[in-house]
Amino acid sequence: MSCFGLLMVYSASFVQGYQSYENETFFFTRHLIWLLMSVVMFTVFMFFPYRAFRKLIPLILIASFILLALVLVPGLGHTVNGATRWISAGGLTIQPSEFVKLGMIIYVAFIYSRKQAYIDDFKKGLMPPLVIVILVFLLIMRQPDLGTGTSIVLVAGVIAFFSGARMKHLGALAVLAGAGLYYYASSEEYRMNRLVGFRNAFELEQTEGFQLVQSYIAIAHGGVSGAGFGQSVQKLFYLPEAHTDFILAIVSEELGMFGIMLALGGMAFIIGRGVLIGVRCRDAFGSLLAFGIVMQLAIQVVFNAGAVSGLLPITGIPFPFLSYGGSSLLVTLISLGILVNISRNTERRRQERFKREEEHENVPKPQRPKIRSV
Repeated sequence: MSCFGLLMVYSASFVQGYQSYENETFFFTRHLIWLLMSVVMFTVFMFFPYRAFRKLIPLILIASFILLALVLVPGLGHTVNGATRWISAGGLTIQPSEFVKLGMIIYVAFIYSRKQAYIDDFKKGLMPPLVIVILVFLLIMRQPDLGTGTSIVLVAGVIAFFSGARMKHLGALAVLAGAGLYYYASSEEYRMNRLVGFRNAFELEQTEGFQLVQSYIAIAHGGVSGAGFGQSVQKLFYLPEAHTDFILAIVSEELGMFGIMLALGGMAFIIGRGVLIGVRCRDAFGSLLAFGIVMQLAIQVVFNAGAVSGLLPITGIPFPFLSYGGSSLLVTLISLGILVNISRNTERRRQERFKREEEHENVPKPQRPKIRSV
């Protein structure tokens, strides 16, 4: 998936790279550097014991709030298209909210794993960690980034569900969360236009519906077999964000249904394996952590594919592995490294358990003394 994404980033961006930087491999080279760093971090976290995160929870929380606060500092925050979501320093640009997403998964999974005995208690068990999630959501909305904020809230809700919280409590929280998201979406006209614009994109073709209409054209041009690798027309400055949020449309245009099935099938396999890892893990923290990671990936796939196809509003959430963006790729591979570590730890414990059972079976049973009946 990473190599497939690297090839598609090159195909979708070489025209813009030459036009903007006189270097057709500009975006490809930067994405390759991020990929190499991500592979290194994947390997590190594959061997880093996930249980050690329990001692790092205070540090993870402090780092999350500091990163989100630094985005709002003039001179550090980098603004693109009216949104200040990045920190730019020394020629390196990172998106803190991507790292905060993983931090919130670790935090919520840890807290709920500790509250299993009283998870049915709304005030004592379910609500306390969600207060931190709400604070993070409010900071992210200052950027603003409704898509990322929504995904963090949804993943926290999914982890709460898998932890065994009562459905009536989750239902009440879902209603409150929906009302809050609607309030923030309707508080700015451009946000509301994005939410409703996808429903009548052709009527708003010159405004809010422009990007979606261009995505439709790309998908239609590709058809079943695709126009061929590198043969996209929409990437020639017709489709905005062709190599980032809407790279799936370029995949469809160039590789047709085969490319779409490769992208969605690859993610479905990874997510399915992640769910199995969560089910097989007997440690509450590891199980909830695995579910949180795969649900975050699933939400990104659904939000991105839904936006590209016009089934959901455009949220600006990247497609895992495919979309250009170093922070997203790095966090994705770190998350999968943690997932692999959970799997390895579970398998090792299973082998140790089987070994103990075999040793117990092989131990000769003590002979009962023969007592003569009187």
